[in-house]
Amino acid sequence: MYQYLKGIWKKNMALKFTWRIWILIFVLVLSLLSIFGIPSFQKGVIIKSVDTNSTAFEQGLRAGQIITSIDGKKITNIGDFSSSLENKYNFNESVKIIIHTKDSEIILFSKIPPEIIVSEIQKTNIKMGLDLAGGSRALVQAQDKKLTSSEVNDLVDVISNRLNVYGIADLNIRPVSDLSGNNFMLIEIAGATPKDLEELISKQGKFEAKIGNETVFIGGEKDITSVCRNDATCAGIVSCQVSGNSEFCNFRFTIYLSEEAANKHAEITGNLDVNATNPEYLSEKLDLYLDDKLVDSLFISKGLKGRVTTQIAISGSGSGQTRAEAYDAAEESMHKLQTVLITGSLPYKLEIAKLDTISPILGDQFIKNIFLAGFLALLAVVLIIFFRYKKIKSSLALLLTSVSEIVIILGIASLIEWNLDLPSIAGILATIGTGIDQQIIILDEAKQTAFLSIKQKLKRAFAIILGAYFTAVVALLPLLWAGAGLLKGFAVTTIIGITTGILITRPAFTDMVKKIEED
Repeated sequence: MYQYLKGIWKKNMALKFTWRIWILIFVLVLSLLSIFGIPSFQKGVIIKSVDTNSTAFEQGLRAGQIITSIDGKKITNIGDFSSSLENKYNFNESVKIIIHTKDSEIILFSKIPPEIIVSEIQKTNIKMGLDLAGGSRALVQAQDKKLTSSEVNDLVDVISNRLNVYGIADLNIRPVSDLSGNNFMLIEIAGATPKDLEELISKQGKFEAKIGNETVFIGGEKDITSVCRNDATCAGIVSCQVSGNSEFCNFRFTIYLSEEAANKHAEITGNLDVNATNPEYLSEKLDLYLDDKLVDSLFISKGLKGRVTTQIAISGSGSGQTRAEAYDAAEESMHKLQTVLITGSLPYKLEIAKLDTISPILGDQFIKNIFLAGFLALLAVVLIIFFRYKKIKSSLALLLTSVSEIVIILGIASLIEWNLDLPSIAGILATIGTGIDQQIIILDEAKQTAFLSIKQKLKRAFAIILGAYFTAVVALLPLLWAGAGLLKGFAVTTIIGITTGILITRPAFTDMVKKIEED
């Protein structure tokens, strides 16, 4: 009897777990790893941004670090962080605080609280779009000018740098276009009001280079005729070396000044002395300001003292724990500095074509409602399938397949760091609806009384589904550009969902139905 039951169990297991079902299980496991990652028990709050002109930045606090304690008090959430700083800065005197991060200890002396923005540590790798996280969104265009794609990309660089100077967290800026060929810049800032966003965009972006208190040149074509970018002959990483436990890489690129700016530079540097502690350079630095905020300070070579030159080499460095990290940091620093130097050079003003605001409270409520509605909808479908086909196995197979599709979509979104917004959520709902329709087609075909084998019936059902898939993809492609890209989330998420269905979940469901009908 034991051997008989053992044989039946082996036979059923072999039939149930076909290679298609194993693929589904494998992809589900990968998706869950993509969503949740390796489980971490790290407690604390994560730094989202740090004011670059603050004491906190100078002492080493950076975005991405996790604060675990302040003055010996453990930090596990935002409430702990706020209470640890409460009533410490009421007497206009410098206060010492000791901040422990995951990897270091930072000591701060200041009259004001650390100029940083923190948030809870994310429990998943799913990135929420502005619709769910809250904030403001602006669709920006140039006044009286139709921008080319190249001009929009330059504009994105310039505006990104300008807004990053203000230490804004959760900033997303990207170029978009509509079906008419118009190019826009889309700006999304979590936690900002429409008034804040409008004020930031309306500023012209004043760039100044100063030696002491004297302005040498300003940004734009008046003083800077050209900035070398993407040309290895005049811009790039020139060397890397080890210093202590870190790696450093140096960059250099060339800028070209107008004759007027070159003469001004010669006049000011002619009155400077050689630096006593560093004789290769002059006594003053070239300070770079963006909207009156200091963004960088550069050494001036002694060879430029009193010299009229329209060509100046700008240099700097980046550091990291490894050579690759240092190289990437140097490239990023160089790109940022190049962008700063051309800020203000665009010959057009900006205007906001569309401005929206989203409440994070509405976003939280929406997530709760969508999960509840989705659960109730799936439950209703399962009950309908049960009453129609009188098989609990078919109902459970449909439920399992629909849930699997949601998990896989979220896993892919986490992997490619796709922000889930309202259009993306709508795409997930559309995928679930389409998937259920296709699974019902498979169930109906399997129930047909035509003189066909179950395998032939399921092949016919899959042919119908495949035709519907290609029709849907063709219909969705224009949505990638419709509405200046604001519907892109719906199109991308839906295409991911229905493609997952065709390649993974639908073949697995077909095998499940085949097994159910053969039993």
